[in-house]
Amino acid sequence: MEKFQVLREEALDNLKKADHMLTITYPMIGDTRILLNVADNIFLSLTKAMSSVVFHDRLFKYIPSFNDNFEGKFLVFKDKCMRRHKIDLQYAKLMQEIKEIIMLHKQSPVEFKRKDRFVICTENYRMIAITVNMLKDYLKKTKEFISIVQLITRKNEGIFS
Repeated sequence: MEKFQVLREEALDNLKKADHMLTITYPMIGDTRILLNVADNIFLSLTKAMSSVVFHDRLFKYIPSFNDNFEGKFLVFKDKCMRRHKIDLQYAKLMQEIKEIIMLHKQSPVEFKRKDRFVICTENYRMIAITVNMLKDYLKKTKEFISIVQLITRKNEGIFS
């Protein structure tokens, strides 16, 4: 399998994990720390799907070489791939939003759960609350993005069999 195919399948796996944690595990256990794991899996799903498109386009020489890190792939994806495939800018904004939440969590000195929310506090006391409804919306948009990625990366798949 080509790298873009592997990444596409991994993105789908992370999406399924996030969906399962949000719809099955969280209601059963009720611990809001699970919501952070859901956000992590959604972000992994988005980034692997994005990488799949980038590696697909690189394989077919539609884009130049790029740095194989998040920033490098994100820039190429946003500047070249999104325009080429007519992908809505909302998906790039979604990736940035979830990445910011995850980075704030890693840097936060304080986090706590309040009712059905997981709250992250920054050093300057800015608070970000992760809620189930917020993650359901992220999950819905991620599913749409994965569908788009599957359409893009499966167009020429017959030549790899």
